[in-house]
Amino acid sequence: MFKIYTLNTNETVMFAAHELRKYLRMMMPECGHIEIRYAPEATDGFRLGLMQDLGLDTSDAEDTVLDDILYIDTDGEGGIIAGDNPRSVLLAVYEFFRQNGCRWLMPGPDGEFIPLENIKPVKYRHAPSCRYRGWGTATAHEQKQMLDYIDFTPKLGMNLALIEFVIPLQYWNDYYKHRRNEENRPAEPVTADTVLQWKRQMEAEINLRGLQLHDVGHGFILDAFGVPADDAPAGSERVRNKIIPEENYKYTALIDGKRGICHGSGYYTQFCMSNPEARSLFADSVVGYARKHQNVDFLHVWLADGSYNHCECEECKKLNPADFYLMAMNEIDERLTAEGLDTRIVFIAYTDTMWAPLQERIQCPKRFSLCFAPIFRTYARTLRSPDMPKPVVAPYKRNKNQNDVPRDMDANFAYLAEWKKIFDGSIIGFEYHSWSAHVGDISGLQLARRVNEDVKVYKDFGVNGLIQDGSQRHFFPHGMVVYSYARTMFDASADYDALEEDYLKTAYGPCYKEVKRILDEMAKAVPYAYSSRTDALRRPNFYYDPKMLSRIQSVQGLVEEMRALIKENYTSIYRIRTVSIRLLALYMDLVEAIAKAFAHKCIGEDDAAYECFDKIRLELGKHEAGLVPYYDHFHFMETLYHSFWKGTKTTEAQKNADTSAMMYEDGAL
Repeated sequence: MFKIYTLNTNETVMFAAHELRKYLRMMMPECGHIEIRYAPEATDGFRLGLMQDLGLDTSDAEDTVLDDILYIDTDGEGGIIAGDNPRSVLLAVYEFFRQNGCRWLMPGPDGEFIPLENIKPVKYRHAPSCRYRGWGTATAHEQKQMLDYIDFTPKLGMNLALIEFVIPLQYWNDYYKHRRNEENRPAEPVTADTVLQWKRQMEAEINLRGLQLHDVGHGFILDAFGVPADDAPAGSERVRNKIIPEENYKYTALIDGKRGICHGSGYYTQFCMSNPEARSLFADSVVGYARKHQNVDFLHVWLADGSYNHCECEECKKLNPADFYLMAMNEIDERLTAEGLDTRIVFIAYTDTMWAPLQERIQCPKRFSLCFAPIFRTYARTLRSPDMPKPVVAPYKRNKNQNDVPRDMDANFAYLAEWKKIFDGSIIGFEYHSWSAHVGDISGLQLARRVNEDVKVYKDFGVNGLIQDGSQRHFFPHGMVVYSYARTMFDASADYDALEEDYLKTAYGPCYKEVKRILDEMAKAVPYAYSSRTDALRRPNFYYDPKMLSRIQSVQGLVEEMRALIKENYTSIYRIRTVSIRLLALYMDLVEAIAKAFAHKCIGEDDAAYECFDKIRLELGKHEAGLVPYYDHFHFMETLYHSFWKGTKTTEAQKNADTSAMMYEDGAL
């Protein structure tokens, strides 16, 4: 009979003990009752606690609060499972089971593979490659699914969660209003009070697991200048009815000679950052929030979202936006220090603040982390070849905010290099693989390989991990992007092909090689560099390219081949394989429709392309309730809508453009 002893009473260590008991009993259903007891003097059974309590070396962690070390030394009856902080103990428990053949591929019980077999001895010590390994809220959320994703997070070796906005009402309403699926599901909108309660519920689950809690991001400008931050959601309803009071217009950015609301929304409105009074109000908002929310580990303090919205007054023209931004950060630091608050602050290099400051510097780097967010990057490649010309960082243009944002990753890293010259603190990457970039990947495997490459490149450039901004329902037809992302950050030496085989073999069983082959052939027929909206927006003729027609039409044969394979493997003795293959079956309906839409689009038949899109929107929408844990119908269809309809009508000039030089193989545009 197994015994589990905890060496301290920390709630995360106790939770880890309960998870150890649960999965021991799942692997060995007849192993009997397993007692959990606090016993720091125990010498037998499973002993869970901090490495420091056991006299184990933790010198490879720069900061034992932020950096994880996993330590496992067990036999068939018990042993030590430890970490350098409570979160790491939980991570070590899951890694113990991973070493014993368990896999977590998707959130919830249906995403687990737990073998029925006796446990084996494990000797393992590992410090994950990246300090920051996690995700941020974005797109449409359903509350139970979000709680399941928090539970899923440490099982993949991730260690943080970012909940954007004070009250992220829009993210939840995008789901509960069933946007882009109103014909199939009546709206059931939720209130700000409900979402605030749900956010607190999420925080409690994050805290229970010892995960780093990151919070807010955009919104402090609105709060500072008369619109409460809880009225600052994201999405298409971006506080357009929440107008900054006219008496506060003097604090807003001067654009084209006028102060006031920018782009029709307070959410997009920057403030006049050279104005000391405005900076003081901004600092008041941030410090007031930090004072009331001391459970937050990292408070993200970002400016307004969007581009072309920075102030053009004579004082603001004297420096870059980042200079005034850092002035505000230093003022926030001084006030937090005066109040004895140790809240960590995250400031962001994003849109206009991608340009490093000209003269201002962070006065207390230990409090701050830089969040590097290259939102305009291409996902068709990681870096260009070394023989390409070295990118040059052009000076920031204040007048009318007409700047060329960096697109390729080598250009983005050139901007980061300028930041690193003046800030030697911790750097967190902020990425968008799961936001809209994944919609263009017909196989789901092209972007998964890109994630593996990207994590390694970020690490080489001194970025200590990533926060993935995007959907927490990125498992349609599979979760290979999420798996590749998490496991590569956990161990940057991870080989992508090995990760892919591990995932697909677990998900699909004996037919996994055929599933992979067909998905790969689909990707060759409709390569990512063609189908990705992110990259297509950069081309003057969008999707119009008649030479693609035959390639796109070949997808239909591959769909039929996959359907035959699915029919032969429709049911498995393993629940995860039954769920995975049936997700793949529904996904083939989507692939078929999207291929038909692209076939029309590439020859300029825009209306017919839209009809294909709208048909699958309605048909797949009938399955939305059952797909909630795996697929974000609103966000997927919202992205496709912009690709196949909004602003994408093919013009005569585009039809006459030369497409002969276009390349669509992996790694090239």
